[in-house]
Amino acid sequence: MAQLVVHTGDADADGCVLRVTPESAGWTYVGFAVYRDGSVAERFDDRETCVVVLSGRADLAAGDRQWRGVGGRPSVFDALPPTALYVPPGVDWSAEGDDFAVCTAPATTGAEPRLLPPEGARFEARGADAESRSIFHILMEDQPAESLLVTEVRTPAAHWSSYPPHKHDVDDPPRETLLEETYYHRLDPAEGFAFQRVYTDDRTLDEAIAVGNGDVVLVPRGYHPVAAGARNESYYLNVMAGPVREWHITADPAFSR
Repeated sequence: MAQLVVHTGDADADGCVLRVTPESAGWTYVGFAVYRDGSVAERFDDRETCVVVLSGRADLAAGDRQWRGVGGRPSVFDALPPTALYVPPGVDWSAEGDDFAVCTAPATTGAEPRLLPPEGARFEARGADAESRSIFHILMEDQPAESLLVTEVRTPAAHWSSYPPHKHDVDDPPRETLLEETYYHRLDPAEGFAFQRVYTDDRTLDEAIAVGNGDVVLVPRGYHPVAAGARNESYYLNVMAGPVREWHITADPAFSR
């Protein structure tokens, strides 16, 4: 298994500043990339794609359909939902914009290509007190797709998120489903940090990661809570995929209520 944290780097010729592939992660399903002032044109015959406009605007296309100047939220920390694009396998697509992510997972047929407008993102306020956070569900089970699950979370400073600690690494639906997951982190202010722990019951995997702005944490298995810094609001974009497109989790028994 690869290291669990991938840092944002210098942009390549297309504006890609971060990339995770199944090969680089040492797993099977999830692919993830981030572009800043970037442009990409692709066609995946065996993967479906969700392009998420993180901030600013983007020109998106899938097949013969185009959507120009979509998005527009100033920052991922604005209380506004994102715009996204879903593309099934075998369809040409492109994206050009200020700040966007590309999420992929295996698929054979997928669903209809379509724009996922902000008003279609389902809002959820989850948790209470120091565990409260705000969620926009972008491409979860209520949206058609074959493998991908995509959602974003904003957590206030000094709050916990992905809490109580939970896991989804056993292929036993409906009790639990096996889902690989990436956490793409942003912080406000950007100079701060958050923490994420990834651990299993037997502690054969047990890593506590100081997360910087623009880092991706890989979650191949185990529980994976997040703690926002005392003075830093936390944002993360989650991408999940596995053999069954259902989100069923098991909480750490030590934190059950």
